[in-house]
Amino acid sequence: MTTRRDMLSRGAVALAALMLRPAGAQAKYPERPIRFVVPFAPGGVYDAVARPWADRMKALLGTVIVENQGGAGGALGAATVARARPDGYTILMQGLAINVINWVAVAKPLYDPRDLEPVGLLGSAHFAIAVHPAVPVKTLLELVDYAKANPGKLSYGSAGTGTLNHLTGEWFKSLTATADIAHVPYRGAGPAITDLISGHIPMIVPSVTSQVIELHQAGKLRILAITSPPHLPALPDIPTAEEAGVPELVSQQYVGLYAPPGTSAAVITRISDATRSAMAEAEFREILITAGFAPADDVRPETMRTIVAQEFAHWTPIIRAIGLKLE
Repeated sequence: MTTRRDMLSRGAVALAALMLRPAGAQAKYPERPIRFVVPFAPGGVYDAVARPWADRMKALLGTVIVENQGGAGGALGAATVARARPDGYTILMQGLAINVINWVAVAKPLYDPRDLEPVGLLGSAHFAIAVHPAVPVKTLLELVDYAKANPGKLSYGSAGTGTLNHLTGEWFKSLTATADIAHVPYRGAGPAITDLISGHIPMIVPSVTSQVIELHQAGKLRILAITSPPHLPALPDIPTAEEAGVPELVSQQYVGLYAPPGTSAAVITRISDATRSAMAEAEFREILITAGFAPADDVRPETMRTIVAQEFAHWTPIIRAIGLKLE
């Protein structure tokens, strides 16, 4: 005969099992497709990294759906993820310096980058100062001289207001006293590159991707210098900005994965471990290198946290020194 005590005991066991269920369910993560937010329009370095990563994750995590959500210099997509449920089914690929820009330079930030949970570092992208072939310059210092001799004649395109491309362009202007070069923002690198090779704008500060390298080699644009320290194997004859005469112009974009605030450590570890497995594949690394990207050797969340802090320390004084303010 079932007593009241037996019923209460069974109820307690059932409640305990129910309370433990999320941990068991989490161990099966993921059980449905993951939404992967890329906060820029298709066609730039973000796509060149995001889509191969998503493809590799099919065997490691299941289906990953890439969603390009451009606007506000990467802030719209980041804000979407910052407000998403912390269940591991919405993640973000973002430039670490972009979070600095969106926090320091924007009067009313759409999100607090300190709330986002670092998942893992993917690597870094390089930037270039490039011009349309019709611009009569062959070196970075010739560009500076040309800009000063033709005030108001030059403009440069970027992947959008508030992007690191934009900040790099403004830092170049500040270092070289070429304030008359106007900024033309686009909703991603793809449209900016299209307008450059069409002759609608004379100059661009792009991430170095396989597309940009091919356009340079085909003579459709001219890369004058790379703004990061290392020479690129694909462009061995292109000098760094330091070698080209502007030694302080150092800019490279660290790119990593973020999750919404409150995402469990177990889910973050799961995604980080899958990313580390992909990064260990020589074929995958070669895909990224060919795209102009430098894959990370250490993808751990704690390593990414350290670089996040370094990026805040590096870019905050530069943003304030050039007076960059964004709406």
